[in-house]
Amino acid sequence: MSRTPPAPHADAPPVRRLPLAGVLRLGRPSDIWFKPALSVVVAVAPPNLLLLVLGRLDLAMYTMAGSLCALYAHNRPYVARARVLAWVVLGMIGGLAVALLAAALTSDAVVLVAVGAVLAAVQKVLCDATRVGPPGNVVLTFISSAALFAPQTLGQIPAHLALAAVAGVWAWLVGMAPGLLRPHGPERRATAHALTAAAGYAVTRGAGAGHAKARTAAAAAVQAAWQSLLSAGAPTATRRSLERLVVRAEVALAAPSDTDPERLRAWARDLRGTGPVPRTGQLPTESDELLGVDEEFAAPVRPWWSRLGPLAPLAVRTALGCALAGYASLALGVGRPYWALVTAASLYQANLTLTWSRGVQRVVGNLLGVLLFAAVVPLAHLGPAALVLCCLAFNFGAEALISRNYWLGSVCVTPMALLITEFAGYQRPGLLIAERMVDTAVGALVGFVAAVAVTNRRAGDRVEQTLTDLERSRERAARLLAEPHPAPGSLETARRGLATALVDLRATVEAASGEWWQRALPHERVVLAEQSGHRTLAATVRRQGLHLDLPTDQATEDVRP
Repeated sequence: MSRTPPAPHADAPPVRRLPLAGVLRLGRPSDIWFKPALSVVVAVAPPNLLLLVLGRLDLAMYTMAGSLCALYAHNRPYVARARVLAWVVLGMIGGLAVALLAAALTSDAVVLVAVGAVLAAVQKVLCDATRVGPPGNVVLTFISSAALFAPQTLGQIPAHLALAAVAGVWAWLVGMAPGLLRPHGPERRATAHALTAAAGYAVTRGAGAGHAKARTAAAAAVQAAWQSLLSAGAPTATRRSLERLVVRAEVALAAPSDTDPERLRAWARDLRGTGPVPRTGQLPTESDELLGVDEEFAAPVRPWWSRLGPLAPLAVRTALGCALAGYASLALGVGRPYWALVTAASLYQANLTLTWSRGVQRVVGNLLGVLLFAAVVPLAHLGPAALVLCCLAFNFGAEALISRNYWLGSVCVTPMALLITEFAGYQRPGLLIAERMVDTAVGALVGFVAAVAVTNRRAGDRVEQTLTDLERSRERAARLLAEPHPAPGSLETARRGLATALVDLRATVEAASGEWWQRALPHERVVLAEQSGHRTLAATVRRQGLHLDLPTDQATEDVRP
């Protein structure tokens, strides 16, 4: 008797439960956890220490605005990182300028909360649409929301913005500095991650428990590696070698039973060092393969603003949740409503289930963080120098720990934020702790209620559209497979497009599966589309000859990092 569970009825409403198990579970640290941690310390320390010497720590909020930009874009190749960091600095200064102008024009807290909520929604949507990556909109919203409630005059704004700009330029230099020593480091790490994930899937031989999850993870890692390489600028010898390695990871996805996982892992280990890029051997169709990659590199990229439409429900959630959280905090008489606003803004993720998980993590991390603040505040109050050093330590701790779980990083973020409020003068620790705990609870509760109230009914439409895109990509690849002599590079381009469509479908389905109050998803159609897509993908690999066994030697090219 078969034990395979029956497929859900097409018209049955999905049963979704808000998770508790695993929400606080610690994961493995990021491969480069120390880089953002060290970068933010190097970016924050010189401006703060200079202000300490000048006796003007009250201006630290403005230099922190620029310095915290060093948290961004650590996974991007340096060509792309230069652009992203520049836009982050400009976005930070723009949000700060709006906040300072509002603070100078009015002291009405109701108006300021409304401005903060709109700013938070704009920052959330722009960060998601441009895919800027972690820490996303949270740092931008933290700075702009705090600035809304800082005493300000119109005459002070230019100088304060200048401080933020100078610190932002310094943060840009800090973010770009590692490229002098290891110019291809981000691409190498992305390729190594793709090889490791593909090896994990190859071990399953495409069957058994956990193979579907391993395949999804490997496909996402391969897609991320291609995105990294395609954003790295013009083709170079190093990039060519990395492209060949990513193709081997793709081969493992299409033919796991014919793949040697240990060879993939060995290549990955070599990439994480500083030695030459591993050599993979020559494939019969390598010229067509690389021509297809070049065609994709030269193809026009879809502009980021084309992704704004599906983000409209998220913008409404953010604006409504932040506004209600801020007003609830005001009604309770809390002196810093921006803490509740920032808490609400930090919750909103791709779907309601992930938003709930982030809310639990935020509350747990903040509550533990205020206890840590209570323990550290006597040391911080020994003098301004001790205050600055404590903030630097918490900056490092937050970035070192947050990749393991958001709540663990929040344990350090919370005391850091509380200490920053004391740069202008020491305050009563008991009052700070009480207000922060109230604002955390209010922000998390009201923010989540707003997320429940604003449904994302477009999530199902996105699944339908992504399914259609996948079917078109599969049909195009199938047509080229039927041709005896397809145009050079065309089959490789179609194969890459099909692989991308498969990754997009899985991400879209996972996002939609975590939403409430929407029609049932077409699970059977999704499963069939994925199965046919993977079969066609495997056929393109066989047609191109990419599945041929590679030499067993571990020779390397003379391509330095």
